Amino acid sequence: MKFEDHAPPASPPPGAHPCEACALRRMEAFLPVSPEELKTIESFRAGSRRVAAGASIIDEHRPSSELFTLYAGWAFRYKTLSDGRRQILSFLLPGDFIGLQDEFADGHTHGVEAASDTTLCVFPRGRLWELFHAQPKLGYDITWLAAREEKLVDDNLVTTGRRNAAERVAMLLMHLYRRAQRVGMVRDGWVEFPFNQQHLADALGLSLVHTNKTLRRLQNLGLYKLDGGWLRILEPRALETLGDYFERPMRPTPLI
Repeated sequence: MKFEDHAPPASPPPGAHPCEACALRRMEAFLPVSPEELKTIESFRAGSRRVAAGASIIDEHRPSSELFTLYAGWAFRYKTLSDGRRQILSFLLPGDFIGLQDEFADGHTHGVEAASDTTLCVFPRGRLWELFHAQPKLGYDITWLAAREEKLVDDNLVTTGRRNAAERVAMLLMHLYRRAQRVGMVRDGWVEFPFNQQHLADALGLSLVHTNKTLRRLQNLGLYKLDGGWLRILEPRALETLGDYFERPMRPTPLI
């Protein structure tokens, strides 16, 4: 994991577009916003930043003055114990809002790391109340996003607390695949999957050996395929049944 002494300044990367041209906003996965709300978001946004795979987006041990929306790539939230053991709390995909929990906590509650090369929209934390005041609906949208993140953490808690190893792996693979599918990351059945077995073990509360054996068993059963950092689900119904995964209709989500 690579940490930097100071985050680079936010700036438009090559090819950056204003909020009104954002590719994510054209997806059915996200709620539309009014021209006035879009103008407020544009004025709130400080710029964009690219973060390389393995680099820190939010340092677990250092305060940050910024909030982010993940525009492209994969990231994850995590917390480490004093002996270095890590728990991955949740995985982040395009459209996810990052860093809000720390606004209401006494210090940082977790770290965030880029799992792949990522692009972030950057917002100054100090102007959050200004956004709430200017556009109360956007404030409600941010609250909605926080509640959705809490629900995802609840689902992960059920997985680590009650599912067995095979059920945990099946549930996680389907969960990530369906979320990626929703935001257009699945192409011809394949999705970029930058996570290694240690990532999955840290998310599922399993040992690395147990994770390896379980992944191999499910792959040998022909349920999924991993090839060069790309994932393909071969038998989605079988994985859903094994993981006790109930696909619920996903409401369009706010996009800040």
